[in-house]
Amino acid sequence: MRIGILGGAGKEGRGLAMRWARAGHDVVIGSRDAARAHAAADELGARARRAIAGGDNATAAAGDVVVVSVPYPAQRPTLEALRAALAGKIVVDLVVPLVPPAVAKVHLPEGGAAALEAQRLLRDAARVVGALHHVSSTVLEDLERPLDQDVLVVGDDAAAKATVIELVGALGARGLDAGALANAVALEAMTPVLIHLNKTYKRHGLALKIAGL
Repeated sequence: MRIGILGGAGKEGRGLAMRWARAGHDVVIGSRDAARAHAAADELGARARRAIAGGDNATAAAGDVVVVSVPYPAQRPTLEALRAALAGKIVVDLVVPLVPPAVAKVHLPEGGAAALEAQRLLRDAARVVGALHHVSSTVLEDLERPLDQDVLVVGDDAAAKATVIELVGALGARGLDAGALANAVALEAMTPVLIHLNKTYKRHGLALKIAGL
């Protein structure tokens, strides 16, 4: 599968790109700065020992599945610019509406959740799925470290969710169907809680695991 990662040169996108490439997927890292994306692709491809492509965000948007891995303030302009290119695509939104410096406090955006805002911005032309909010970039980039955690996946399109759950499995984690896209509110709100736990207990890479399932 061809996976494009918008903002893929950032912290979260780097580890996703390497792990998906190692699982046999064709990965394209996108960035506003194509040169930065090309440099990141060369570096990460060497580390993963698999080819990774780079280009601008429009190039990454040509993927079968497109991951939105940009800071919350960049989500709207990025999606508005690529609306036509993303029509009909599975769009995985992992954006969390953090408000620095208070990143350990929950902030609910006007649209309820970043994923819900993404669906509205794309005018229902794309199939938006919320996922991967709680996967540590530090853990993702450590390719020798197992991704021993659950990833909650939400969306209103059952087939799109099933595809994303398979891609989560390719990363080495367990993907779980967590319901409708409206439930992204809970997923995004949990991220500041995990940030707080990391700081309080001086740990890195705390994650979610559902007991009894």
